[in-house]
Amino acid sequence: MNLKQKLYQMFILGTEGDGYKEALKNNLGGIIFFTKDIQSVEQFKNLISSIKANSTTVPFLSIDQEGGRVERTENIYHGKKYLSAKYAYENGENFLYKQTIEIAEELKDFGINLNFAPCIDVNTNPNNPIIGERAFSNNPDKVIQAEKIVSQAYREKGIIPCVKHFPGHGDANADSHLTLPEIDLTINEMEKTHIKPFRACAKTVEMVMVAHLHCKCFEKDAIPTSLSKNAIGYLRNELGFDGVAVSDDMVMKGVAKFGTVEACEMGIRAGLNMFIYRNSNPETVEIIETIAKKALSDKELSENIEKSFDKITKLKKDFLF
Repeated sequence: MNLKQKLYQMFILGTEGDGYKEALKNNLGGIIFFTKDIQSVEQFKNLISSIKANSTTVPFLSIDQEGGRVERTENIYHGKKYLSAKYAYENGENFLYKQTIEIAEELKDFGINLNFAPCIDVNTNPNNPIIGERAFSNNPDKVIQAEKIVSQAYREKGIIPCVKHFPGHGDANADSHLTLPEIDLTINEMEKTHIKPFRACAKTVEMVMVAHLHCKCFEKDAIPTSLSKNAIGYLRNELGFDGVAVSDDMVMKGVAKFGTVEACEMGIRAGLNMFIYRNSNPETVEIIETIAKKALSDKELSENIEKSFDKITKLKKDFLF
């Protein structure tokens, strides 16, 4: 497999724009599905079957299915079928486990193999516009306990869990879809609350999603944690995470202002292993092609692509892809 094919493994693209079809031939790493992709059970299963049939390597077939307001099967079930993390956990650990098993079985039946859940942010800011009931609790110890239950339930059903949003989105006062939120807490304050759940699961969890946040404890300048060598280095070296680090959606305004190719390149150099793009338009595919050319003569880029490819391949093998 050549360097460009290994680089393509580092990308999870959405279906909007149809560029994913050609990208699959170049060894695309995965597809992410949204509500618009799921119109009926039969239609969605057919879409997944078609993607698998046209893939060079079995891709991550991924979704954000948290329950509550982040639920992608609304068109099938005409309303929210599952409770959000907060209310599911408040119903007790047994309820949380059973609901997660139900979600996992449904995803497995569709053909999904990766869920961007659980959300292990600690919801300390009541004015947080993006987390709220998506968090299990405002108590980090309760979040830690809930994560263990949910992640294990997914594993039992062969679904890869992905904890998010490192290093903790719970204190943000802005939506990273719209801007780059600033977290002005010291590293000690972050560790006591927001980082605590990530520390607890870092050595066991398979995948961590890194948020688009400006955490001043990692970067003085307004650099998102998703593109920060300091933040991702901390995740690896301080917390001991050895799995796949994936970005939040790279189309979000919290990171988009750093440029298209430039942001991706920063992320690779910082140690990110995968990137999510909610679309697969020509501009998105061109980012991959441009970086592939540059990496041929850039040792740091090429070495980081190789390292990421190894991590991605290991995770797929661990889940028998």
